[in-house]
Amino acid sequence: MNEFDWIGGRVAAARPRVVGALLRYFRDLDLAEEAFQEASLRALKTWPVKGPPRDPTAWLIFVGRNASLDETRRRARQEALPPEESISDLGDTEATMAERLDDAHYRDDVLRLLFICCHPDLPAAQQIALALRVVSGLSVKEIARAFLVGESAMEQRITRAKRKVAAASVPYGAPDAAERAERLGVVAAMVYLVFNEGYAASGGEAHIRGALCEEAIRLARLLLELFPGEAEIMGLTALLLLQHARAPARLDVDGAIVLLADQDRRLWDAGLIAEGTVLIEKAMRHRRPGPYQIQAAIAAVHAAAHRAEETDWAEIDALYATLERLQPSPVVTLNRAVAVARLAGPEAALDMIAPLGDALDGYFHFHGVKGALLKQLGRRDDARAALERALALAGTVAEAAHIRGEIDKV
Repeated sequence: MNEFDWIGGRVAAARPRVVGALLRYFRDLDLAEEAFQEASLRALKTWPVKGPPRDPTAWLIFVGRNASLDETRRRARQEALPPEESISDLGDTEATMAERLDDAHYRDDVLRLLFICCHPDLPAAQQIALALRVVSGLSVKEIARAFLVGESAMEQRITRAKRKVAAASVPYGAPDAAERAERLGVVAAMVYLVFNEGYAASGGEAHIRGALCEEAIRLARLLLELFPGEAEIMGLTALLLLQHARAPARLDVDGAIVLLADQDRRLWDAGLIAEGTVLIEKAMRHRRPGPYQIQAAIAAVHAAAHRAEETDWAEIDALYATLERLQPSPVVTLNRAVAVARLAGPEAALDMIAPLGDALDGYFHFHGVKGALLKQLGRRDDARAALERALALAGTVAEAAHIRGEIDKV
């Protein structure tokens, strides 16, 4: 790992808190983002020489704020830009600034930022896309992949959302209880998509982007603190915990994908599994089932099996059937087909996914599942064609390598 890799990782992890704090200070979304970018550039210049600060988040907030103020003053010709060393060399000031920022509860600025991005004046799709871009710093390509749309369409969606926030004069204070409840569903969906981006590692890296997953879990726990009786937030938090528990076993030592059935379950995080299982059991006792709760229950069934052969596929099939009723989606049906294949064979599963071809033609996992089912039936040419289509749609090096390995086995 070179010096820019570790700096990039720390800056990316700090981004939500830094942008949230800068937004609270400047009350301008574009200015907050510009201030963060300036602070990031100065980190690249300063940290390799002096080492990382004790609190990278506080450093970035402090430097971003000062740099933006200096730029504003320079433009207004009110005073000259101060020397570089007075901005970059924080010295003993850093500890004091960190303490002041902690006293201001700057970590909660992330939640404020989420609710601003998820303002009801924006269509739901724009809310989530804007939050993914601003809060977590995902690229337009990453967000487009999460939404299964083109990059240009997503770029336009994000631009329109930012313009609407600016034109609507959205208040930058924390929303009251009624507003939080109104926007909760969209905020939860954004947190879920952030986690999925980290879990899928769609940025092109061979490793799982654990920082994104951990940030999503932190945000879910923060939501749960604000809404402790909300069953769906319990379900969301449980789902993220149970999924993240499997992260250590998802890639082998060479960075190759390990399918769920082949994972070394001894590597799964027992603590996260226990926490997630308790949460989903508590949520289900409310008897207000929702999509996150059902997905968490499915993850809990997998987690309960000490060996892949012990998985209760009938229970998983029933849970997916419930999810299809609550939230009909071709992706949900595709996932259910995996359980059906275990229970009724690959032919039944192929019949189930056949109508999904048009809707999921651009979806990597559809062609991967289809190829695997065709392979089980001995339809080698059809299996190869499906897998080659999946290869063309692979979003990471690990995905592409896995599919090439499957093609070689056909």
